[in-house]
Amino acid sequence: MSGICRTRLQEERKQWRKDHPFGFYARPEKEADGSLNLLVWEVGIPGKQNTPWESEYPSKPPKCTVCLSILDEEKSWKPAITIKQILLGIQDLLNDPNPGDPAQADAFHLFRQDKAAYERKVRQIAREMQAQGQLA
Repeated sequence: MSGICRTRLQEERKQWRKDHPFGFYARPEKEADGSLNLLVWEVGIPGKQNTPWESEYPSKPPKCTVCLSILDEEKSWKPAITIKQILLGIQDLLNDPNPGDPAQADAFHLFRQDKAAYERKVRQIAREMQAQGQLA
């Protein structure tokens, strides 16, 4: 990892520790030797009130890849985007997915065809994750 990238992520981590939204957490993964891997982060994102994801966030998050237009250099990415902005963007997408730029075909089709069924599926997944101990 280049020095500029490492320095930027270290500063992001310091800023996050000083000021982050209530209920969120973000921390770099630890390597076997105890050092921090600043390229891989464990995060918790609470669902907004009155949404299918309300109060649900992983206490032991499953591994996933983030696919956001704000991370795409050809779309909205800017070097000044912070970890805080990325996580708030994910929180917004949980309840208000962007059908103009879908990341998952099955979820996109269900959302477009039957939003009530989509919301039932979201709640079902949240309940299953909670039963497996993956949600707080």
